[in-house]
Amino acid sequence: MLKTKVAVQVISPGMLPDDAIMLGDAYLRQWKIPQGQPLTLKFGAMRQYVKVVPVERFDGMRIGQSLARKMGLLANTTLRIRYRPEEAQLALGPLIGVLISRDDPEQRDRPFGSITMFCKELVDACEAQGAYVYFFTPLHLKGNYNTVEGWVYSDGWRKTLLPSPDVVNNRLTSRKLENRPNVQEFIQEVKIRHRSTVFNEKFLDKPEVFEALAKDPSLIKYLPESHVLKSFPMLKTMCSRYHTVFLKPVRGSLGKGIIRITKMEADAYSAQYATVGGTRRHYFSSLLKLYGSISGKMKTVRYQIQQGLQLIDIMGRPVDFRALVQKNETGKWVLTSIVARTAGSHHFVSNLARGGTLSTVREAVGRSNLSGSSSSEAPGKLQRAALDIAHGVDNFIPAHFGELGIDLALDTSGRVWLLEVNSKPSKNDNTPLQDQKIRPSVRNMIRYARHLAEF
Repeated sequence: MLKTKVAVQVISPGMLPDDAIMLGDAYLRQWKIPQGQPLTLKFGAMRQYVKVVPVERFDGMRIGQSLARKMGLLANTTLRIRYRPEEAQLALGPLIGVLISRDDPEQRDRPFGSITMFCKELVDACEAQGAYVYFFTPLHLKGNYNTVEGWVYSDGWRKTLLPSPDVVNNRLTSRKLENRPNVQEFIQEVKIRHRSTVFNEKFLDKPEVFEALAKDPSLIKYLPESHVLKSFPMLKTMCSRYHTVFLKPVRGSLGKGIIRITKMEADAYSAQYATVGGTRRHYFSSLLKLYGSISGKMKTVRYQIQQGLQLIDIMGRPVDFRALVQKNETGKWVLTSIVARTAGSHHFVSNLARGGTLSTVREAVGRSNLSGSSSSEAPGKLQRAALDIAHGVDNFIPAHFGELGIDLALDTSGRVWLLEVNSKPSKNDNTPLQDQKIRPSVRNMIRYARHLAEF
């Protein structure tokens, strides 16, 4: 059986020269590694000339402490192994770097706040699959980008210096951080100099997504009419076309700042504002007065105006769906999970941060006001839509994505609509419905990283 993993032992100082590694002879035979000739050991951006010392009846690799320090390995570990004869290169990996927004070295048990458990889950998944992961923030990006100071887990969270990674998963949750010059410079440098792959490399704006997907005739059926709101005539046109319209901040998330505008009797309109405590409602005797109340906000917030939909509901509470799609070990989009989110009793948005509740798709559809065959067809339709939309994002938006959170809705006739695509799916909002030690979404991320790094 092909040996693709190797147990790497770090041995005491003085037992092995810095430029030598010991390797079980079965690995040398299998990979046809020539004996006595120097070769390059690769780990992320690290390249080190080494001599290989074969060891009979030994099923692993031994390295000295100074080489382990260069690699950022604090203890024995198991890694994937690959040999390329044309380059005389022995590679270990994949080395995965996860770019996160912040850390707090004072909180030794929870240095990454609410995503610490997710980070530990990634460590455990890497251990199981023979990968190595570390976590770093924009503040760690200094110098030449050959090395990065990052957090690893070895009997607790510790900081150490590591080579730049094979694969970077950008999990920054703020556009401000993502647009920092040192972050953008790092992303460009590692892609060019180290041939690293960066995925989920940027945030998506709502109009960017809708305009891109509208280029594919097969996706138009999922798109409610949407425009960037620029003037009163546009608001007037949309309100004459639809009984209800939504104003959504172009760069908003978690349902923040959404306004629902509904036509009342005569020329009156109501505006409902999504707030943490519930829905705030204001009445206006004319659309012009309503526009006057939001035109001040429009100086600082860009809104997307979107056709209102007659969504399915459970006892008057709207239901929508969050699909998580990821690329798998062959680089193909797959559906990892899809959950229904029902709005809280005083809300018209379904986010958990606004009191929404989670359930399975079948359970929510079964309890909703969707009837007949539309109800049984709904799960399959939602899954197809999520994958269609993911392919559309790949085809029409020039950036690399490995996972997407896709928010979908069903109207009362059973038609699927796209609400939003999120390139930084929250690891809190997308809570699994069953407790598992390592979620499938975490395992999939490692498999995709292995595919990208060719391990």
